[in-house]
Amino acid sequence: MPPIGIFGGTFDPIHFGHLRLAEEMAAAIGLSRVLFVPAGQPPHRGTPRTAAAHRLEMVRRAIAGNPRFEVDAREIQRPEPSYTVDTLAALRAELGNEQPLWLLLGADAFLGLAGWHQWRRLFGLANIAVAARSGAQPLQPDALPDELKHELSQRQPAVGPAACAAGSVLLQQMTPLGISATAIRDTLARRGSARYLLPDAVLDYIHEHQLYLYP
Repeated sequence: MPPIGIFGGTFDPIHFGHLRLAEEMAAAIGLSRVLFVPAGQPPHRGTPRTAAAHRLEMVRRAIAGNPRFEVDAREIQRPEPSYTVDTLAALRAELGNEQPLWLLLGADAFLGLAGWHQWRRLFGLANIAVAARSGAQPLQPDALPDELKHELSQRQPAVGPAACAAGSVLLQQMTPLGISATAIRDTLARRGSARYLLPDAVLDYIHEHQLYLYP
């Protein structure tokens, strides 16, 4: 049964760093598809300044043309805060217990995992693939918070795509791309050029709707 990737985030806006991470993870793990899941009300950070409908449409435009990428709007459609554990539980219920699922995370998100809602349940719902930070050394066990280090010590690290339906952890080095949504928003706010940081279709949408032109 081919594995499926789940890639969540505010995507405010989505950019080439997001897309490249999903592409390289899909190739490394052999993912049949990657579900991009824009957050509605992320509980771990402030509410995005950009409306959910705009962020969803930017994701749709960014992934158009890649048959392996799909958008999943369930978190935006959910009226309550977007907890990853709830999204994974819903996907697990839909796809069955045998379907290999991979939660795709950046290293910063992974380092903060112990602060997530019911975070230990995540390992029972999916495998976790962690992308090394741009320009950084691969994650070392000594750099992990104690709670997370203890949890990982009880789990078998994944070697390549060989993994069960859930419970494995893969640390994967990514092509360094020093692009951030924060920097893009700042650039657009001062009327600078963000071309070549994100897809043209997304940038055209931003200009069409005058997004990120904060006073």
